[in-house]
Amino acid sequence: MSEPRLSNRALYLQRLGFSSPPAPTLETLRQLQLRHTGAFPFENLTTLSGEPVLIDLPSVERKVLHEGRGGYCYELNNMYLALLQELGFDARGISGRVVMGQPEGAWPARTHRLSLVTLDGVRYITDVGFGGMVPTAPLILDSTAEQVTPHETWRIEPHADGYTLRARVADEWRAMYIFDLQRQEDIDYTVGNWYVSTHPESSFARQLMVARTGEGWRRTLNNGSFAIHRVGCESERRQVVDVQELIALLEHEFGIRVPVHAALVRTLDRLIAQQ
Repeated sequence: MSEPRLSNRALYLQRLGFSSPPAPTLETLRQLQLRHTGAFPFENLTTLSGEPVLIDLPSVERKVLHEGRGGYCYELNNMYLALLQELGFDARGISGRVVMGQPEGAWPARTHRLSLVTLDGVRYITDVGFGGMVPTAPLILDSTAEQVTPHETWRIEPHADGYTLRARVADEWRAMYIFDLQRQEDIDYTVGNWYVSTHPESSFARQLMVARTGEGWRRTLNNGSFAIHRVGCESERRQVVDVQELIALLEHEFGIRVPVHAALVRTLDRLIAQQ
């Protein structure tokens, strides 16, 4: 079965700063991942509006490339994988279990999509859809060494059930997600997406989560709490006081064209009030 094709690869590459298709090299992979996390924000506005999150490639392209939106892992990493494959990378989708902020040893459901790339016999994980802690460079899979990126330092720990990805945050090695290399099909991602976008206990259905990266900084928005995290500096934080301020913040700080949707506005207003 042939892989799905992007309908507008030229526009996609243009948004990433490429005037023509780059060669499938490690440097290209590094530039793609770094630029992607800056160009396309992580966000879950569709879930909060009560609408279905469509993760087929044409729907994702329309939303992200033409409607001024971002998305989460099932959207962003789907489109990104299609681009990698069309550029000639040996790449495939894998999945993981998010453990960020959970007790050590937690084993939640598979709800994260990422990609595995093999270059000159070396395997890398590459991920553009992990929110406020998305890695901004590909990471060598078969190494336990610390790996420096434009933002945090990371390491990958192998174990009997796969691998744990950790980031050094505030001088602590914090687990982000557990993953393995098991083959994944579209139905696996459909099941995971259905859970995160509709289950009442899913954080994606209960809170606003937005993130974007830039040179030396990360911006995050969790409900009404906005923060700018600068490498090597104290984070700047402030609370959003009303829904109009929140919408302006989404547009100006994250580059999101917020959809005109009454249910979404009501939900955002409620989330701010809960702060």
